[in-house]
Amino acid sequence: MRNSQVVLQEEETEGLRMLLSWLASCLMVIGVALPYVPQYQEIQRSSNTEGFSTRVCLVLLIANILRIFFWIGKQFELTLLLQSVVMILTMLAMLHLCCSVQNTNSVSTKRHRLSDLDPKYFWKWNVFEDYLLFCFGLSALCAMVTTLLLDSAVFVEMLGSLAVMFEAMLGLPQLLQNFHNRSTKGMSVKMVLLWTAGDIFKTSYFVMNQSPSQFSACGSVQILIDVAILLQVLFYSQDRHLKLG
Repeated sequence: MRNSQVVLQEEETEGLRMLLSWLASCLMVIGVALPYVPQYQEIQRSSNTEGFSTRVCLVLLIANILRIFFWIGKQFELTLLLQSVVMILTMLAMLHLCCSVQNTNSVSTKRHRLSDLDPKYFWKWNVFEDYLLFCFGLSALCAMVTTLLLDSAVFVEMLGSLAVMFEAMLGLPQLLQNFHNRSTKGMSVKMVLLWTAGDIFKTSYFVMNQSPSQFSACGSVQILIDVAILLQVLFYSQDRHLKLG
């Protein structure tokens, strides 16, 4: 009888552990999109995109496309693969909104296109389809190279390192944009706070699930950049109060 109770308790504990693990995985997948909801709403409300760096979208699109091909060569948790798909869709939604707002506000009839091949206007295109074309081209290139070098362990590890290196830099464009503007106006502070909370959570998740070491390193760098952006918020808000004073 006693043994039966012990077995039952162990089964209940295991069931609870699996439930918590499943909930954590769901949060990992869905949670990557949540920080961009307040920024999306801020852009819709203000009809202004100047406070948000669309190069954040560039960095995350490259990182997650590379991560998908890394998964093909080294199949880690399915959760992280699904996370990449959700992130790509989220970034495309952000770019679509930014293009719509910019085209509505623009007084110029001149449009910058990917086909112009002008480095000066790279990632400053006015047509959303150009961003889709860029993603398709990058994916096709990655697919071709991965097919040729899939048997090389060095290549697969390098692909993973590139993916996490780009992802670790996700906040850097926003950090530089704030520095260039000397302001954080137009940037959603909620987005950065959610970045920070998400990065702390996912870095802990990587460590506990013994994910490839690249992921843990990436999360640590992201946390440092998040903190730097939050310090910018404090600095520029104090600077503005001093000027008003």
